[in-house]
Amino acid sequence: MNDITIDDNNLYKDYDYLEDVLNYTLEHEKVNNAIFSVIFVDDEEIHRINRDYRKVDRVTDVISFAFEDNEEVRYNDIRVLGDIYVCIPQMKRQAVSYGHSEKRELSFLCVHGLLHLLGYDHMTEEDEKIMFGLQELILNDKNITR
Repeated sequence: MNDITIDDNNLYKDYDYLEDVLNYTLEHEKVNNAIFSVIFVDDEEIHRINRDYRKVDRVTDVISFAFEDNEEVRYNDIRVLGDIYVCIPQMKRQAVSYGHSEKRELSFLCVHGLLHLLGYDHMTEEDEKIMFGLQELILNDKNITR
């Protein structure tokens, strides 16, 4: 059993599908007994986080803090994966810019963040193909298309 906490900070309410998408991602990756959080933030908060922790002085769409980066963290056989911060105003802008729904963009960002928590990255072209291909597969399986 996995435990997903979504803290919407009263920034976005239309995400009743999100837990299902994230649970499907965990099932697809054969992850069980894990906990993590998704936190919705505004432009100012994501800018601060990006600047302070990544030394990038701008707004971004999603930032993940993987607790397993340094070593596997388990408490009573439960994996503590980390936190995913999603900038809701940026998500909305990107949905418009890419010409698809907010549901698609929010799902994409959260799956992207969760895959980072699970150790995926896109620093090389090969890694990017793997990670982005997996994101598309998961979203298509859940019928969340462009």
